[in-house]
Amino acid sequence: MNYFVTAIHTDSGKTLISAILCEALQAEYWKPIQAGTPTDSDTIRSLAPNITIHPEGYRLQMPASPHAAARAEGITIKRTDFTVPKTSGDLIIEGAGGCLVPINDSEFVIDLASWFQAKVILVANLYLGSINHTLLTYEALRSRNLTPLGIIFNGPENTDSEDIILRHTGLPCLLRIAREEYVTPDTIKHYAEALRKSIHQLAVNWY
Repeated sequence: MNYFVTAIHTDSGKTLISAILCEALQAEYWKPIQAGTPTDSDTIRSLAPNITIHPEGYRLQMPASPHAAARAEGITIKRTDFTVPKTSGDLIIEGAGGCLVPINDSEFVIDLASWFQAKVILVANLYLGSINHTLLTYEALRSRNLTPLGIIFNGPENTDSEDIILRHTGLPCLLRIAREEYVTPDTIKHYAEALRKSIHQLAVNWY
């Protein structure tokens, strides 16, 4: 099964969550579009060293929106350019930025999830304005007939914000990640075990 990790904005923690998902599901990892360095694949490699990591579809130099980074190199990216890597099991696919970051003048990062026939996992961190951003992201997903398996909250807990987001989306909370001063492979394993328990308790249909 393919899983597509998207978020409410660029710095929500997609790479951290991708490492946890890879560890929890013993899945492989793929970043279709990398813009700038250091790469998210390198971060995954350091946090989950036993995970199989596939080469990026595009590895762009400019740390910018994919459409702008590609244009700077004279490239046009289209979702039909991509072929999902062959795997021996599940695959975690990490998006670039938030779900409505453009990859060209007419297509967005989230359009890759449909092209890959992937189940979506939504990452949200909590800050002033995050309720609005999360609900708008959810509406954008639903408008494309994409219903996330659930939400993973990253960072300091805010039960008021979390409760209203979960109530209005109807999605389960798959995991809550605290603010970690240091993230190590042991941190990833800790949250991976919590995620496995959450999946079992919620009986979420992951397949």
